[in-house]
Amino acid sequence: MKYRYTKNLLLRGTTWYLMRRVPKDFRSVENRRVIWQSLKTDSLSYAKEKSIEIWHAFTQAWEAKLAGREAEAEQLLCSIPEIASRQNQTCFNKVATDNREAAKILRCIEALIMQNRRKNNDVNVEYKKINSLGVSVSEALDLYWDFCRDKTCNKSLGQIARWKRPRTKAIRNFINVVGDIQIDQITRDHMLAFRQWWIDRVEHEQLSTDSANKDMIHLGDVLKTVNSLKGYGLKLPLSGLLLSQGHVKHRPQFSEEWIRTKLLAPGALDGLNPEARAIFITMINTGARPSELATLEGQDIFLHHKYPHIVIQPKTGRELKSKSSERVIPLVGCSLTAMADYTDGFPRYRDSPSLSNAVNDYLSRKNLRETPGHSMYSLRHSFEERLRKAGIDERLRCELFGHSYGREKYGAPRLDELTKAVQTIAI
Repeated sequence: MKYRYTKNLLLRGTTWYLMRRVPKDFRSVENRRVIWQSLKTDSLSYAKEKSIEIWHAFTQAWEAKLAGREAEAEQLLCSIPEIASRQNQTCFNKVATDNREAAKILRCIEALIMQNRRKNNDVNVEYKKINSLGVSVSEALDLYWDFCRDKTCNKSLGQIARWKRPRTKAIRNFINVVGDIQIDQITRDHMLAFRQWWIDRVEHEQLSTDSANKDMIHLGDVLKTVNSLKGYGLKLPLSGLLLSQGHVKHRPQFSEEWIRTKLLAPGALDGLNPEARAIFITMINTGARPSELATLEGQDIFLHHKYPHIVIQPKTGRELKSKSSERVIPLVGCSLTAMADYTDGFPRYRDSPSLSNAVNDYLSRKNLRETPGHSMYSLRHSFEERLRKAGIDERLRCELFGHSYGREKYGAPRLDELTKAVQTIAI
């Protein structure tokens, strides 16, 4: 499909569309976030004229709705299809002339192609090869899943779903903007249009550039993987598309005072279901990821050891985030108490992605977020910060937190060393 993008206008096939985000001031009376309105013309200049008139009608209608003038608003909205359908005779004449000229050019091109084919059969073979791919962007994603089974063979069903989700989202967004075109037809203009679409979203919806860049990275990964493994040899226009990150936001950590006086206040967490509450409290003195605690089994929990601890380790059908994530974490303080009733782990959340949402929703309802940016995961960062402030050696911190250690390791720290370190900052 022919595609072209200019500010607030999108050409799909031979038809221009008005594509413009609804201003925040009018979102209370307009359910759509983006206006897509066919302008019923293939002339850019005429599309620009129509788009100005149509957008004015939209804004007048929204203002009328805000003022309670529903009849006036309805009349303005009904006029929009009429404006879009209005034709320009001058435009018709120009298109007819352009078509005649284009037909002459095409005949010349066809003659040159035929002449070139007779002279150079190799060029003809390559021409057929490139034009016979027939693989659309959505079909490339299907191929990608099959090619990447080695990346998911050790993942659980929940992990596979979470791994697929951002890649599916990136492809869906690209198709929504550009169309489900063949991958050998993707041009630099297509990619720039997709980038511009994200820039508009970042600007108008106050989204993070990380969201845009993740889409670019996942889209590129899918296309490059299929291109490489299928041997298409395409030169995909994927370089230099990432958005500038600007100020990088860091996840905040709960302060120790907030943990003691708010999160662990009597009755503060009583409304959480018991398993979610136990996992949340266990995070305080372990810094473990929610998913690491949720997938613990009886074989990973050692409550009656001289030094009570849990073991984070890969299992059949479930992999860890990284090799360094495999580790032993002591259980002390409130975390040891929270684990006492869960010697076999947490079956409710073993393969469910709902844990973080359930806890974060509860924190919001009960005003237990230290700032709006705080979440369940902030406990993990709080654990790390408390270790750092206590002067705990970097090697021990990396071991407890599941991070790789930048220098050569001479054996893992002993469990008693780790326990002593955590007891220093235990709550």
